Amino acid sequence: MDEAYAVPNFELAEELIARGADSARIAISPQDSPESQSRKYSQVTTGKQLVPSSPFDFKQSIVIVLPTYNERANLEALVRAIRQYLVTDILIVDDNSPDGTGELADQLSYQHRHIHVLHRTKKEGLGPAYLAGFAWALQRNYGFIIEMDCDFSHAPWDLPRLVHRCQTADLVIGSRYVPGGGTENWDARRRFVSRCGNTYVSLFLGSPLHDWTGGFRCYRRELLTRLSLSTVRAKGYIFQVELAWRAVQLGADVDELPIRFCDRIEGQSKLGWQSIAEALVEVPKMYLLSLNSR
Repeated sequence: MDEAYAVPNFELAEELIARGADSARIAISPQDSPESQSRKYSQVTTGKQLVPSSPFDFKQSIVIVLPTYNERANLEALVRAIRQYLVTDILIVDDNSPDGTGELADQLSYQHRHIHVLHRTKKEGLGPAYLAGFAWALQRNYGFIIEMDCDFSHAPWDLPRLVHRCQTADLVIGSRYVPGGGTENWDARRRFVSRCGNTYVSLFLGSPLHDWTGGFRCYRRELLTRLSLSTVRAKGYIFQVELAWRAVQLGADVDELPIRFCDRIEGQSKLGWQSIAEALVEVPKMYLLSLNSR
């Protein structure tokens, strides 16, 4: 589990990860990349992950939509980590955080031209924050739009894998429940809620996906424009289910990429009983809508 690997392409990396290798310990240097000879990896002193000497540059327009509410303790470190692994723009969508996250986001945007900030007047839930970020991105020339949590639950070193897989898919979901995926530092309650949630969704909507609720995603622009975002109903974490369900209904190519989801270190989880109650109500509605559309 702690061994490090050097591989010449993403495909070999995915084979190792599906067999249990840690994606943080894999150095990927594509042979067909002009920078492959110059990219070296080193290990950070505070962790086990390998860090490339230069970030992956796919020569495509990419933006990461990063919703924040009271994430001041994580924001600057995450932004710095993202840029170690991927050449991308970052849109911070702040819901008027009382801890000053929005002010810090503004400071970062003044210092770095690839960082943008969208201020919202109040906290309305994950869904509306992402929808506002998607609308902002679609008004600009981004070909790939990424969802990512701001608490290091989603590993920055998995970003190049996500973008690479999306070259051949409409939507890629970082999945905890495919071979090679998993969770770390979760208590029994969190595991139970997550497993039951995905089982509940699959009972109503079928089982084309293993991780309906995963929030580490890469969308192709063309798919987002087809999802009728103005009619999305969900506000909490069920928002992820609704967008994945809409993509499946459209016949989109949805792929799952194994990731290890690590519980946050700083701050408090935003998952509450209100989100669970919303899921209990909204998922059957999606099922009924799918019956009416046949």
